[in-house]
Amino acid sequence: MLNWLQQDPWGFLRFMLYRAPAVLLALSLHELAHGYAALRCGDTTARDMGRLSVNPLRHLDPFGTISMFLMGIGWAKPVPVNPARFRNTRRDDLIVSLAGVSTNFILFVFATLVSILISRALYKPEALTHYGASFFLDFQQNGFTMQLFPENDQALAFLLKTPWLIHVQRFFFQLAMVNIGMGLFNLLPIPPLDGFHVVNDLLFKGKLNISGKAFRFAQIGLLLLLFSTNFIGRWVGAAIYAVQGAILPLLLSVFPV
Repeated sequence: MLNWLQQDPWGFLRFMLYRAPAVLLALSLHELAHGYAALRCGDTTARDMGRLSVNPLRHLDPFGTISMFLMGIGWAKPVPVNPARFRNTRRDDLIVSLAGVSTNFILFVFATLVSILISRALYKPEALTHYGASFFLDFQQNGFTMQLFPENDQALAFLLKTPWLIHVQRFFFQLAMVNIGMGLFNLLPIPPLDGFHVVNDLLFKGKLNISGKAFRFAQIGLLLLLFSTNFIGRWVGAAIYAVQGAILPLLLSVFPV
Protein backbone atom coordinates (compact mmCIF):
# COMPACT_ATOMS: atom_id res chain seq x y z
CA MET A 1 0.00 0.00 0.00
CA LEU A 2 2.79 2.46 0.85
CA ASN A 3 4.50 1.83 -2.48
CA TRP A 4 1.19 2.33 -4.23
CA LEU A 5 0.67 5.66 -2.43
CA GLN A 6 4.11 6.84 -3.53
CA GLN A 7 3.81 5.65 -7.14
CA ASP A 8 0.16 6.47 -7.83
CA PRO A 9 -1.27 8.83 -5.19
CA TRP A 10 -4.36 9.66 -7.26
CA GLY A 11 -5.23 5.99 -7.78
CA PHE A 12 -4.62 5.32 -4.08
CA LEU A 13 -6.92 8.18 -3.03
CA ARG A 14 -9.69 7.02 -5.38
CA PHE A 15 -9.44 3.54 -3.87
CA MET A 16 -9.61 5.00 -0.36
CA LEU A 17 -12.82 6.86 -1.17
CA TYR A 18 -14.53 3.48 -0.97
CA ARG A 19 -12.35 1.91 1.71
CA ALA A 20 -12.25 4.74 4.27
CA PRO A 21 -16.00 4.80 5.06
CA ALA A 22 -15.99 1.01 5.39
CA VAL A 23 -13.04 1.09 7.82
CA LEU A 24 -14.54 3.86 9.96
CA LEU A 25 -17.91 2.13 10.10
CA ALA A 26 -16.40 -1.24 11.02
CA LEU A 27 -14.22 0.21 13.78
CA SER A 28 -16.99 2.37 15.25
CA LEU A 29 -19.65 -0.34 15.32
CA HIS A 30 -17.17 -2.88 16.73
CA GLU A 31 -16.45 -0.67 19.73
CA LEU A 32 -20.06 0.47 20.10
CA ALA A 33 -21.04 -3.20 20.34
CA HIS A 34 -18.54 -3.75 23.15
CA GLY A 35 -19.85 -0.76 25.05
CA TYR A 36 -23.50 -1.63 24.58
CA ALA A 37 -22.91 -5.25 25.65
CA ALA A 38 -21.10 -4.03 28.76
CA LEU A 39 -24.02 -1.70 29.53
CA ARG A 40 -26.48 -4.58 29.23
CA CYS A 41 -24.27 -6.58 31.60
CA GLY A 42 -24.37 -3.83 34.24
CA ASP A 43 -21.27 -1.75 33.47
CA THR A 44 -22.05 1.87 32.57
CA THR A 45 -18.39 2.95 32.13
CA ALA A 46 -18.51 3.18 28.31
CA ARG A 47 -21.77 5.14 28.43
CA ASP A 48 -20.48 7.49 31.12
CA MET A 49 -17.34 8.22 29.05
CA GLY A 50 -19.30 8.94 25.88
CA ARG A 51 -18.15 5.83 24.03
CA LEU A 52 -21.64 4.59 23.11
CA SER A 53 -21.39 6.47 19.85
CA VAL A 54 -21.03 5.82 16.12
CA ASN A 55 -18.70 8.84 15.89
CA PRO A 56 -15.41 7.28 14.73
CA LEU A 57 -13.37 10.05 16.39
CA ARG A 58 -14.36 8.61 19.77
CA HIS A 59 -12.98 5.18 18.91
CA LEU A 60 -9.98 5.47 16.60
CA ASP A 61 -6.59 4.14 17.66
CA PRO A 62 -3.86 5.71 15.45
CA PHE A 63 -1.84 2.53 14.85
CA GLY A 64 -4.87 0.26 14.59
CA THR A 65 -6.56 2.57 12.10
CA ILE A 66 -3.43 2.88 9.93
CA SER A 67 -3.11 -0.89 9.99
CA MET A 68 -6.73 -1.24 8.89
CA PHE A 69 -6.18 1.10 5.94
CA LEU A 70 -2.84 -0.31 4.83
CA MET A 71 -3.10 -3.99 5.78
CA GLY A 72 -6.82 -4.69 6.03
CA ILE A 73 -6.56 -5.84 9.67
CA GLY A 74 -6.51 -3.64 12.74
CA TRP A 75 -8.23 -2.43 15.87
CA ALA A 76 -9.81 0.60 17.53
CA LYS A 77 -9.22 2.22 20.92
CA PRO A 78 -10.64 -0.29 23.41
CA VAL A 79 -13.88 0.67 25.09
CA PRO A 80 -13.27 1.08 28.84
CA VAL A 81 -14.84 -1.76 30.79
CA ASN A 82 -15.05 -2.34 34.55
CA PRO A 83 -15.59 -6.09 35.12
CA ALA A 84 -16.33 -5.42 38.80
CA ARG A 85 -19.70 -4.06 37.68
CA PHE A 86 -20.66 -7.16 35.74
CA ARG A 87 -23.46 -9.27 37.16
CA ASN A 88 -21.60 -12.47 36.27
CA THR A 89 -17.92 -11.67 35.75
CA ARG A 90 -16.73 -14.51 33.50
CA ARG A 91 -19.94 -14.88 31.49
CA ASP A 92 -20.32 -11.15 30.95
CA ASP A 93 -16.65 -10.71 30.02
CA LEU A 94 -17.16 -13.37 27.34
CA ILE A 95 -20.32 -11.65 26.07
CA VAL A 96 -18.59 -8.26 25.88
CA SER A 97 -15.51 -9.76 24.18
CA LEU A 98 -17.60 -11.49 21.52
CA ALA A 99 -19.89 -8.51 20.89
CA GLY A 100 -17.42 -6.67 18.68
CA VAL A 101 -16.39 -9.57 16.45
CA SER A 102 -20.01 -10.75 16.23
CA THR A 103 -20.95 -7.30 14.92
CA ASN A 104 -18.15 -7.52 12.34
CA PHE A 105 -19.36 -10.94 11.14
CA ILE A 106 -22.95 -9.70 10.91
CA LEU A 107 -21.80 -6.70 8.86
CA PHE A 108 -19.76 -9.02 6.62
CA VAL A 109 -22.80 -11.21 5.90
CA PHE A 110 -24.99 -8.14 5.39
CA ALA A 111 -22.52 -6.54 2.96
CA THR A 112 -22.14 -9.82 1.07
CA LEU A 113 -25.90 -10.20 0.77
CA VAL A 114 -26.32 -6.61 -0.46
CA SER A 115 -23.59 -7.12 -3.05
CA ILE A 116 -25.43 -10.20 -4.32
CA LEU A 117 -28.67 -8.24 -4.63
CA ILE A 118 -26.88 -5.36 -6.38
CA SER A 119 -25.46 -7.88 -8.86
CA ARG A 120 -28.91 -8.46 -10.31
CA ALA A 121 -29.04 -4.86 -11.55
CA LEU A 122 -25.33 -4.19 -12.03
CA TYR A 123 -24.11 -6.90 -14.42
CA LYS A 124 -25.43 -7.75 -17.86
CA PRO A 125 -27.32 -11.08 -17.96
CA GLU A 126 -24.96 -12.43 -20.62
CA ALA A 127 -21.95 -11.57 -18.42
CA LEU A 128 -23.46 -13.45 -15.48
CA THR A 129 -24.28 -16.40 -17.74
CA HIS A 130 -20.78 -16.51 -19.21
CA TYR A 131 -18.68 -15.87 -16.11
CA GLY A 132 -21.00 -16.83 -13.27
CA ALA A 133 -21.81 -14.74 -10.20
CA SER A 134 -18.79 -16.00 -8.26
CA PHE A 135 -16.44 -14.44 -10.82
CA PHE A 136 -17.69 -11.03 -9.71
CA LEU A 137 -18.26 -11.73 -6.00
CA ASP A 138 -15.60 -14.19 -4.83
CA PHE A 139 -12.62 -12.49 -3.13
CA GLN A 140 -10.20 -14.79 -4.96
CA GLN A 141 -11.56 -14.22 -8.48
CA ASN A 142 -10.08 -11.80 -11.02
CA GLY A 143 -13.48 -10.24 -11.66
CA PHE A 144 -13.80 -9.26 -8.00
CA THR A 145 -10.29 -7.82 -7.89
CA MET A 146 -10.85 -5.78 -11.06
CA GLN A 147 -13.90 -4.10 -9.58
CA LEU A 148 -12.04 -2.85 -6.51
CA PHE A 149 -9.94 -0.40 -8.50
CA PRO A 150 -11.56 2.62 -10.22
CA GLU A 151 -8.89 2.63 -12.96
CA ASN A 152 -10.55 -0.52 -14.33
CA ASP A 153 -13.85 1.23 -15.09
CA GLN A 154 -13.33 1.24 -18.85
CA ALA A 155 -12.36 -2.42 -18.92
CA LEU A 156 -15.47 -3.30 -16.92
CA ALA A 157 -17.88 -1.20 -18.97
CA PHE A 158 -18.88 -3.98 -21.38
CA LEU A 159 -19.89 -6.21 -18.43
CA LEU A 160 -22.13 -3.68 -16.69
CA LYS A 161 -25.81 -3.07 -17.26
CA THR A 162 -26.06 -0.17 -14.78
CA PRO A 163 -22.54 1.33 -14.59
CA TRP A 164 -23.19 3.85 -11.78
CA LEU A 165 -23.97 0.98 -9.39
CA ILE A 166 -20.32 -0.11 -9.48
CA HIS A 167 -19.60 2.70 -6.97
CA VAL A 168 -22.15 1.29 -4.53
CA GLN A 169 -20.86 -2.24 -5.15
CA ARG A 170 -17.28 -1.19 -4.40
CA PHE A 171 -18.29 0.20 -1.02
CA PHE A 172 -20.06 -3.01 -0.04
CA PHE A 173 -17.10 -5.08 -1.25
CA GLN A 174 -14.85 -3.02 1.01
CA LEU A 175 -17.34 -3.28 3.88
CA ALA A 176 -17.37 -7.07 3.54
CA MET A 177 -13.57 -7.37 3.34
CA VAL A 178 -12.84 -4.96 6.19
CA ASN A 179 -15.33 -6.55 8.58
CA ILE A 180 -14.36 -10.17 7.99
CA GLY A 181 -10.68 -9.21 8.29
CA MET A 182 -11.26 -7.24 11.48
CA GLY A 183 -13.44 -9.95 13.02
CA LEU A 184 -10.96 -12.76 12.35
CA PHE A 185 -7.96 -10.69 13.41
CA ASN A 186 -9.57 -9.79 16.72
CA LEU A 187 -10.25 -13.46 17.42
CA LEU A 188 -6.52 -14.18 17.63
CA PRO A 189 -5.77 -15.28 21.25
CA ILE A 190 -3.19 -12.54 21.79
CA PRO A 191 -3.56 -9.76 24.36
CA PRO A 192 -5.09 -7.23 24.06
CA LEU A 193 -7.30 -8.68 21.29
CA ASP A 194 -10.79 -10.03 21.98
CA GLY A 195 -9.65 -13.58 21.26
CA PHE A 196 -7.46 -13.54 24.36
CA HIS A 197 -10.48 -12.83 26.56
CA VAL A 198 -12.50 -15.53 24.81
CA VAL A 199 -9.78 -18.16 25.34
CA ASN A 200 -9.24 -17.01 28.93
CA ASP A 201 -12.95 -17.21 29.76
CA LEU A 202 -13.67 -20.51 27.98
CA LEU A 203 -10.48 -22.51 28.57
CA PHE A 204 -8.95 -20.97 31.68
CA LYS A 205 -12.16 -19.83 33.40
CA GLY A 206 -10.88 -16.26 33.66
CA LYS A 207 -7.78 -17.22 35.67
CA LEU A 208 -5.21 -15.60 33.36
CA ASN A 209 -4.74 -12.23 35.00
CA ILE A 210 -2.37 -10.02 33.00
CA SER A 211 -1.28 -6.64 34.31
CA GLY A 212 -1.69 -3.43 32.37
CA LYS A 213 2.08 -3.30 31.81
CA ALA A 214 2.09 -6.82 30.37
CA PHE A 215 -0.81 -5.89 28.08
CA ARG A 216 1.19 -2.91 26.77
CA PHE A 217 4.22 -5.11 26.09
CA ALA A 218 1.98 -7.62 24.33
CA GLN A 219 0.53 -4.83 22.19
CA ILE A 220 4.02 -3.66 21.21
CA GLY A 221 4.94 -7.25 20.33
CA LEU A 222 1.80 -7.56 18.21
CA LEU A 223 2.66 -4.34 16.37
CA LEU A 224 6.19 -5.57 15.67
CA LEU A 225 4.82 -8.87 14.42
CA LEU A 226 2.32 -7.10 12.17
CA PHE A 227 4.68 -4.60 10.60
CA SER A 228 7.87 -6.67 10.38
CA THR A 229 6.49 -10.02 9.19
CA ASN A 230 3.61 -11.34 7.12
CA PHE A 231 2.83 -14.20 9.51
CA ILE A 232 -0.45 -12.81 10.88
CA GLY A 233 -1.43 -11.39 7.50
CA ARG A 234 -1.05 -14.80 5.83
CA TRP A 235 -3.10 -16.54 8.52
CA VAL A 236 -5.88 -13.97 8.49
CA GLY A 237 -5.88 -13.91 4.67
CA ALA A 238 -6.30 -17.69 4.49
CA ALA A 239 -9.10 -17.53 7.07
CA ILE A 240 -10.84 -14.74 5.14
CA TYR A 241 -10.86 -16.79 1.94
CA ALA A 242 -12.11 -19.85 3.82
CA VAL A 243 -14.98 -18.01 5.52
CA GLN A 244 -16.08 -16.13 2.41
CA GLY A 245 -15.70 -19.31 0.38
CA ALA A 246 -18.24 -20.96 2.68
CA ILE A 247 -20.68 -18.07 3.13
CA LEU A 248 -20.90 -16.80 -0.46
CA PRO A 249 -22.14 -20.06 -2.05
CA LEU A 250 -24.64 -20.47 0.77
CA LEU A 251 -26.10 -17.00 0.20
CA LEU A 252 -26.08 -17.48 -3.58
CA SER A 253 -28.06 -20.69 -3.16
CA VAL A 254 -30.74 -18.78 -1.22
CA PHE A 255 -30.57 -15.58 -3.29
CA PRO A 256 -29.52 -16.69 -6.80
CA VAL A 257 -28.40 -14.02 -9.24
